This record gives sequence, C-alpha cells and structure tokens, in this order.
Amino acid sequence: MIVKEDVFYNLTKGRLTFEEVVKEILDFIQENPNFSYEVIVGCDSSSGKSPSFPLVIVVLRKGNGGRFFFKKIHFKNRVFHHLRERILQEVFLSCELALLLRENLEKEIKKINHPFSWEFKYIHTDISETGLTKDMIREVVALIKSNGFEAKIKPESFAASVVADRYT
Repeated sequence: MIVKEDVFYNLTKGRLTFEEVVKEILDFIQENPNFSYEVIVGCDSSSGKSPSFPLVIVVLRKGNGGRFFFKKIHFKNRVFHHLRERILQEVFLSCELALLLRENLEKEIKKINHPFSWEFKYIHTDISETGLTKDMIREVVALIKSNGFEAKIKPESFAASVVADRYT
C-alpha cells in the first residue's frame, strides 16, 4: 500500500510511521475526551508531468484546534499528462488512506474504555464548481461515496485546498 509506506510528518512530533500516527491521533483524543472530534483526509498535487502528492490527515478537536499529519508521495516512473489523471490520483490516494486509517482507528478505539465522540466521514478534494475541475465533480464524488465517505469540495475542502496545498 502506497499510503502506509515511508513516513508521515507532524510539525511537532517529526517523522512518524503510520502506526505512530494512529497512536498520536488516539492520544490527542484521549487528552480531552469531552470534546467532539473529526478526522478528515485530503490530498493535493503540484502541477507538471511529475507532480508530488501531499496527502494529509487532519484531526479537529471541534471548537478547540486540531493537529495534522502529512506525507508527500512521488511516482518515480509515472508521468501525468492531464489534470484529470492528477485529480483522480489524489482521490485514489485519499480513499486508500481513509479506508486504512478508519479500519485501524476503529480497531484501536474498541480497546479504549472511555467513551468519546468522533466521526470520520469526509474526504476533502481540491476541486470546485468553477475552473478546470468542475466537470469532474460527479465522478469524484461518486468515487468517494463508493468507498463509504462523503466528499467535500472547495470552498469547504480545507484539508486538501489549504493544508495539503501548503506542501505542494
């Protein structure tokens, strides 16, 4: 799995394995279990034929900040000739990470005795109703929904259009 390989980064914790990211998310939630939490995945890509794909996990402590983790993915032997290819790759990476992360979080949360409120239902995409990506909205939303998540597009997709975009 591409998204599980290599390392993620957190500005405070530095380099983390996927398993360490899961632990950090759970530790963050358990610090203040009386808040509600939301986990979001998003991805962006740089322009060009050999783009990088910053993939992010955002954990919101609703009304009280949050944390994020990111990694950059590069495809050494793959050339992306069209915007459509890059956008679909962003969505595939986001879905792969979201499915893996949800499975691991749910497994670890079952081990915790203290109840807390959390949800993991959104994947943020870097597409909008205006611009070059407007014709892809139905396809991208359907792909995300087919993986069991809800899609957010610009301007509501801050995980992709702000956080991931910062690392393109």
